[in-house]
Amino acid sequence: MSRQIFVNLPVKQLDRSLAFFRALGFEFNAQFSNDEGACMVVADGHNYVMLLAEAKFAGFAPNPISDAHKATEVLVCLSCASRAEVDEMVAKALANGGRNYKDPIDYGFMYGHGFQDLDGHVWELFYMDPAAVPG
Repeated sequence: MSRQIFVNLPVKQLDRSLAFFRALGFEFNAQFSNDEGACMVVADGHNYVMLLAEAKFAGFAPNPISDAHKATEVLVCLSCASRAEVDEMVAKALANGGRNYKDPIDYGFMYGHGFQDLDGHVWELFYMDPAAVPG
């Protein structure tokens, strides 16, 4: 059996979050979405992010919801197909209300950058050239 991952994130305004992530090129599975949450497809059949209205998220969480603008509760890291894709997604995020929190990092064999979404969640993006990975 192959595993799937569902990362659950609380959002203050679901409609704004949907618009933000659609602008970045993500699609949503309508079968697992409603007015309380939306299933964002990260990698078809394997990886999803559930954007849950805070009230819905609170029903699952054992502790109070943290304010991601004040404390970092998770780093969501996504691989990209190229350095250009990393830069393009960050540019789209910033153009749609996301926030830059650091400069790009270039290790030669790996390149990374990231952004904070509308709710302050950190999204790190990276491209790794398998041919250049140090042995």
